[in-house]
Amino acid sequence: MPRENENFEVERVIGSNVVMARGERSGEEFVIIGKGIGFTIKNGGIVEAEDPRIEKRFRLEDREEWGRYRMLLENIDPEVIRISNEIVGSIEERFGIKPDDKIYLALPSHIQFTVYRLRNGMDIVNPLLEATRLSFPKEFELAARAAERIGREFGLEVPEDEIGFLTYHVYSALSSVPVGQVVRTSNIVGDLLETIRRENLLDLPPGGMNMVRLTIHLRCLLERLLREEKTSNPLLPWIEKECGDAFRLAQRLASRIRRSLDVDVPREETGFLALHLHRMMYASK
Repeated sequence: MPRENENFEVERVIGSNVVMARGERSGEEFVIIGKGIGFTIKNGGIVEAEDPRIEKRFRLEDREEWGRYRMLLENIDPEVIRISNEIVGSIEERFGIKPDDKIYLALPSHIQFTVYRLRNGMDIVNPLLEATRLSFPKEFELAARAAERIGREFGLEVPEDEIGFLTYHVYSALSSVPVGQVVRTSNIVGDLLETIRRENLLDLPPGGMNMVRLTIHLRCLLERLLREEKTSNPLLPWIEKECGDAFRLAQRLASRIRRSLDVDVPREETGFLALHLHRMMYASK
């Protein structure tokens, strides 16, 4: 973070509401967002630390990210940035958590592209909409309100499929999990659910509690694997012996996960998944 009362020297004016700047003493580089912050200032100008126009300032450590997001911000409609900032404020107010700073860059880029697609009659299709709604109900609710706001602002009808994509950004902002990883794990969860349906061992009506619980379990499993968390499963010998059908199905699912993520799936995790499947199978009889 900038040193206390440190002013900023503007390196590049991105737009009327966004500038890239460097701390005068620390030398750290920041994106500064605020209404009209770049309207009258030029490259090399000074933004005072207590400038009341500053709404948000944050630092990106990766130089490659700086270049990529600078190009995006230079071409984003200022109204998109304003709406994005309002949505981020709603996320913080709703969940009481400071969102990951990268949403200030990722969300306007996404909204800009969404507006472009809708204005040009391009379809937005989200095959994982139902799984997303079930996995992130609170985030989905906020994303739905965000979609309404975007629709009002730009005179567009935002489809429900797009609400699913906005949900990924809300979840990413709260969890600090990159949006790309959220999308990737969502695709894998969808594939695993389809595999289970084909096995015809478990009743999974859309929107039912079995679907909800299994979707959440699979997503949590994938996130633990990506974080390389270690697990202990003292029930594993009993599960292998007593939950035969469920354990064999869990092994097949673990193989699909291994191929999709290129990670090892510990036998302990396979056992937990088998136990979850076994309970659902038993409850459905």
